[in-house]
Amino acid sequence: MKQKDRMTMTSLEKVVAKADRTADPDWWRGAVIYQIYPRSFQDSNGDGIGDLAGVTARLGYLEDLGVDAVWLSPFFKSPMKDFGYDVSDYCDVDPIFGTLDDFKRMVDEAHRRGIKVIIDQVLSHTSDQHPWFTESRADQTNPKADWYVWADAKEDGTPPNNWLSVFGGSSWEWDTQRCQYYLHNFLASQPDLNFHCPAVQDALLDVLKFWLDLGVDGFRLDTANFYFHDKQLRSNPPQTRSVAAIDAPRVNPYLRQDHIYDKSQPENLVFLQRMRRLLDQYPGTTTVGEIGDGDRSLTTMTAYTSGGDKLHMCYTFDLLGGAATHAYVEKTLKTFEAGAGDAWPCWALSNHDAVRHATRNLPLTQNPLRQGKLMGALHLCLRGSVCIYEGDELGLTEADLAFEDLVDPYGIRFWPEFKGRDGCRTPMVWEAEAVNAGFSDGKPWLPVPADHLEKAVDRQAGKADSQLEFYKAMIAWRRRSRALTKGSVRFLPSDGDILAFVRETDGETVLCVFNFGQSGAGFPLPEGLSVVSVADVGFGSTLVEGVATVPAESAFIATVK
Repeated sequence: MKQKDRMTMTSLEKVVAKADRTADPDWWRGAVIYQIYPRSFQDSNGDGIGDLAGVTARLGYLEDLGVDAVWLSPFFKSPMKDFGYDVSDYCDVDPIFGTLDDFKRMVDEAHRRGIKVIIDQVLSHTSDQHPWFTESRADQTNPKADWYVWADAKEDGTPPNNWLSVFGGSSWEWDTQRCQYYLHNFLASQPDLNFHCPAVQDALLDVLKFWLDLGVDGFRLDTANFYFHDKQLRSNPPQTRSVAAIDAPRVNPYLRQDHIYDKSQPENLVFLQRMRRLLDQYPGTTTVGEIGDGDRSLTTMTAYTSGGDKLHMCYTFDLLGGAATHAYVEKTLKTFEAGAGDAWPCWALSNHDAVRHATRNLPLTQNPLRQGKLMGALHLCLRGSVCIYEGDELGLTEADLAFEDLVDPYGIRFWPEFKGRDGCRTPMVWEAEAVNAGFSDGKPWLPVPADHLEKAVDRQAGKADSQLEFYKAMIAWRRRSRALTKGSVRFLPSDGDILAFVRETDGETVLCVFNFGQSGAGFPLPEGLSVVSVADVGFGSTLVEGVATVPAESAFIATVK
């Protein structure tokens, strides 16, 4: 059955979906997006795995939190070798998550509550169980023979070049059917699609159209800079610069190469322009690309989102790895803004692939709750859109799991120096006293950490000094401020552990001052500025005679004129 025949929409349904999207075509600019990892959000049927019906049941929580949109990690048919990031059918729901009807109900309910829906799209590679790959590997002359990246062995039988997989080892796998190597940037069971083949591009754009016609409001694009490879298959040179371990852990030899040929190729920009032309046929839809490009990530993000003809926004791993020291945060933000032009970022502090920021920042603080609020305030004041990972609004830390509890192949491969991604994927905690914290009546696919229970939603809701209530207040303040959602940013001179900037637009100016230090600090208001109103989000900052006194690990946020 063809993709477009799987589910049809009536003309009226299409009109309604389009009307919803066009109410505010720029809703994504400055939006607060909440990432849902469906396996871990809410289980509705007791099998221990979260599902789409569970997401629908918890949309009231997200409406109360105040987010503009949700991003759902993959829920498509998959053998789950990489938990959905190995797709075997782009246009159907895996039975563990429900059905296409469940998805439609979830979208309808989200829209009824004023929440947009962004879904993950893993376009760079498929599962080796996808029908496309089954056909492609059959021989070298079939209609899909060039849909994946195939190459002959060298004379000595070794792979065609030195490219390495992000998950460890060579990124080439020998296939005994074709007697050739195929490229995989991740698991060997995730063969890379060949974007140099026009038919592949056409098929993937048809996939996007399928979901757009079902009413989605946009796409998060996994590994968006991995689509194209160097057509000549040139080997990467060794890494000669000192680079941070952003894209991979230090124990992974992937960091020893300068990845100039296996990703971020110039042809990618042309495909992204094709994609944008499709999205422009559905006004009010958006794209957010994931960029993993080492110390070039911010430059790549700028290139991919500038000009208004490619991606709407991107995020990098620059705020997803390591501790958020004052110096690092300031350098990252200023480096991006220096070359950003009209590019639009989407900033994330945590996601399903990174150690939770509450844990990464523990070495910096004596008060984790205060530190969590500081990072939340910074995040929600940044120029760009922001993506909050499920549980960050609760201050959840990385789970410390035993080896026998691991299911992530990445962590199993590099244990114990790198424990993988399971620690940030444990189930959401809803009710501290309920079975499995209210996530499921069955055994969860990953354990519910005991130290997460005290941070459950029911323990924080309505508690004035909780991190959850702080996030609600801060999101509400951001949404009321056009300067914070749409405005420009201008950094101010500051001393010590203070980072300060103003957000400005349409006659509205917001002053944002962040104290990363362990003691209080003063920040004199710039000459000519006076405070109109202060964000009442619980930091306890004061203003006396033109000087804002900001407690340790706190912020001062105010509308000024």
